[in-house]
Amino acid sequence: MISIRVFFICSLSLFLAHFSMAAKVTLDSSSWGLEEGKSCVECHSKSSSGLTHQWKNSAHAEANVNCLDCHQAYEDDEDSMEHEGSIIAVIVSPKDCGRCHETEFKQQEGSVHAKAVSIIKNRMPALTEHFGSLSINDAGCAKCHGSEVKVKGDGTLDPTTWPNTGIGRINPDGSRGSCSSCHGRHQFSKAQARHPSACTHCHSGPDSPDKIVYETSKHGMMFDAHKDAMNMSNDSWVVGKDYSAAPTCVTCHMGAAGKMKSTHDVGMRDAWNLNQAVSTQQYLAIFEDGDRRELSTSEAIPRRGESIRKMDGSIAKIKAVASPKRRRNAMKKVCLECHSKNFANNAMKQFDNVVELYNEKYGKPAQAIMKALYADKLLTPSPFDEAIEITYWQLWHKGGTRARHGAAMASPSSTWEGLSEVGAVFYGRFLPQVRTIASPEKSEALIKKYVKDSEHHDWMNYPDRVSPVFDHEEQVDNKGSNNEN
Repeated sequence: MISIRVFFICSLSLFLAHFSMAAKVTLDSSSWGLEEGKSCVECHSKSSSGLTHQWKNSAHAEANVNCLDCHQAYEDDEDSMEHEGSIIAVIVSPKDCGRCHETEFKQQEGSVHAKAVSIIKNRMPALTEHFGSLSINDAGCAKCHGSEVKVKGDGTLDPTTWPNTGIGRINPDGSRGSCSSCHGRHQFSKAQARHPSACTHCHSGPDSPDKIVYETSKHGMMFDAHKDAMNMSNDSWVVGKDYSAAPTCVTCHMGAAGKMKSTHDVGMRDAWNLNQAVSTQQYLAIFEDGDRRELSTSEAIPRRGESIRKMDGSIAKIKAVASPKRRRNAMKKVCLECHSKNFANNAMKQFDNVVELYNEKYGKPAQAIMKALYADKLLTPSPFDEAIEITYWQLWHKGGTRARHGAAMASPSSTWEGLSEVGAVFYGRFLPQVRTIASPEKSEALIKKYVKDSEHHDWMNYPDRVSPVFDHEEQVDNKGSNNEN
């Protein structure tokens, strides 16, 4: 059912609302400020004083937008309920916010954030059921990725799916997302959404280690030292014009820079996929309805006007295709506000080199060996029921992700720590486990084909070569001692 709740700015940003300046609301002000809503404020000033205080300090209050403007519903809305004589809905969805913030709604609707539930849909059962229970999903994964909010028969929301402000939340009206994921209700602060913590609230941990990566980068250090000079509450927020002390997550991935406008499509500037076993550069297919789909450069790239399958399985026509080069250039425009062209190009080349090193030395060989073990039925199809599957997961999903993100965000410590962990897992656990799973002949054939025959692992072909990491005399003494025993 289509909700027709009336309200004003109910979410100046629908996901990471970080526009240099919010798009102008075109509705006449007579569309909000419902008289009945004034009683909501009076009541909640007593029963929820903190909530009301937040609203009173918001742009909504300044524009005379009240509770009922955002929460008003009709009886045929799936999640409608009677409350103090009014028909309301607890959830104010991006579709509702889009009534006033049409530009922001359209941008976020097709973004990778809006697909956060579907992106992990196939991974979640194995992780939550094998490593814990569904309660981990309810209180953990879904808090960031979003839940599919279910409505009970009396109009109340299922407690296993609500409360939830996950970035890809599937709402009862069919829309995806949660404005308050970044703009906390009920103040919907621009400054809060622009602060790195709005992103690192979810982008932290092994699969998205951006909190530690940003904080250990030069950019993060500058932000921490000069956050008071960031002008983060301004309506206009253009790097090089309104601030220059440091970039935040929003600056690089969404913010306005020079002639480039800000956007709620957080993935437009990402040329690489950094969260898979092997990284690939990505095209971005933009459909006529505004939806988007990532396509690896290893896939057939569609042309404008061609119809292909979307992530939800439906078929739609392509409006435009953004190449990795175009996406990289969009990111580079942000860099050029503070760096020279040569500096930016060289930094990105260093980043690309790390990704390619990870791919060729560890990612591709490990992936090929795992595929061979599955093909020979030496591993069961069930995920995470064998030690090597957990080892492989940690290799690319933990250390590999941190190394690649570290290189992308100029964090040398994260780049080294991540890649050194990959090496330790690959040589110390993964390859030994391959040798225990397959026969000696089979395992050595796999390791020779995918590892030893690569120039990256040439050192493995000379086992007697002394490593400069260890003291030569110590190695000789240890060897002699072992022989005596």
